[in-house]
Order: sequence, then structure tokens, then C-alpha cells
Amino acid sequence: MFKRIKEDMDSVFGRDPAVRSRVEIFFCYPGFHVLRFYRFGNWLWRHRLRLLGRFVSHLGRMFTGIEIHPGASIGRHFFIDHGMGVVIGETAVIGDNVTLYHGVTLGGVTWAPGKRHPTLEDDVVIGAGAQVLGPITVSKGARIGANAVVLKDVPAGATMVGVAARPAARTSRERTEPGGFAAYGTPSPNVADPMSRSIEGLLEEMGRLRTLVEQLQREGSNEPTQTVAGDEADEAKGDAIPPNC
Repeated sequence: MFKRIKEDMDSVFGRDPAVRSRVEIFFCYPGFHVLRFYRFGNWLWRHRLRLLGRFVSHLGRMFTGIEIHPGASIGRHFFIDHGMGVVIGETAVIGDNVTLYHGVTLGGVTWAPGKRHPTLEDDVVIGAGAQVLGPITVSKGARIGANAVVLKDVPAGATMVGVAARPAARTSRERTEPGGFAAYGTPSPNVADPMSRSIEGLLEEMGRLRTLVEQLQREGSNEPTQTVAGDEADEAKGDAIPPNC
């Protein structure tokens, strides 16, 4: 038990620059507190004391604002930052070194028995407000951006953004840079939301078309002036020629 507590504290030091001491974690981190409730509730659940397990889970929700079903399976070095509003369903499976932020839901989309909730493999980061729904798999090292809604399997190392979530495109530089912890699951500055890139492309195209239209308008406005000037020059030349010539 004490080894698991130490591991949970160590995971906070690696992912929250605001933490200063283990004492601060012990008294001030709801993500740490709720894991204590979950570990005990999960032990009761696995020993067929289902009602007691649910009651311990309910106490954890009351004290922390985080709801973890005692039937969920959670690995080592799990960290919930801030935590308020996190919901983890009964059949959710979470690997090692996973990070969730506030408002995340690992939910189901059916009432059918069996596996209803997501599986998060090792090193996954899910940003604030993201919804990961159904018996899908978020593979190792994937990132889910804030407020994304994920309804399909996510490949390893992918960054998903938007509603419904789509893979964010990576530049060649981003693909060659070594991966690291991404706070809130956000893409790096070199990763763009496909929708944002499409809008930017449309705006650039509109700018080019506006420039072309303005150029054509200028050319059109100059043509009558040149024609009038040419006619006046021809008339002056005709007046200068003697009639007998």
C-alpha cells in the first residue's frame, strides 16, 4: 500500500510543475485523494463486496468531485490533474502513466452488458473536457486534445482534436522530434487542427482572389482613358494636315 502511495505521489512530481512537496500532495491534490478511495473501493469490488465498493466510490465523489467506478481497472502512475468533473465508467481500462485533466469522461454509449467503456493504453494524455466514449481503444502514447469527442479507435502516438475527433496533421519537424509529456493533451505549435488549416487555406485563397479582382478593376478603369486620349490625338493630327494633301 505504501509503495503504491509513493508511486502516485511521484507521478504528480513528473507532470505538475506547481507541486512543491509530498505534504502538499497529501493534503491538497484531489486526484491523489480519489485514488485512495478508488483503491479501497476496487479491492471491495473484486472481493464481491459490491455495495460497499460503490459506497466508498460515492464518498470519493463527494470529497473530490471525481467519479471513478470501483469496477474500473487502473494501472500504475495514474494522475488526474485538477480533477473536478472527471467520470470513469465501470468497464474502463487504464494503463500505466496515463494522465487525465478535469472534465474528462470515459463513458459508454450503450446499456448492453459487457465492455462498454474505453481502454486507454500506457502513456495516454487526455485534455480537459474531452469525451472518450464507447468500447474503443486509445493506443499507447496517444494525445486527446481539450474538448475533443472521440468515438473511434485512436492509433498509437496520434494526436486527436475536434468534434468528432480527427487526427491532427504533423509537420516533418514534429514527426522527427522525440515525444514528451503534453500538458492537457494539446498539440505542439507545429501540429495544426485540420479544420483550422482548411479555414486558413480558404482565407488565403480569398485574399488572392480579392487581389486579382482589384487588379482587373484597375485595368478596366484605365482602358476608357487611354481610348479617349488616343482619339483626341488622332483628331489633332487630322486637323494639322492641309486639306489638299
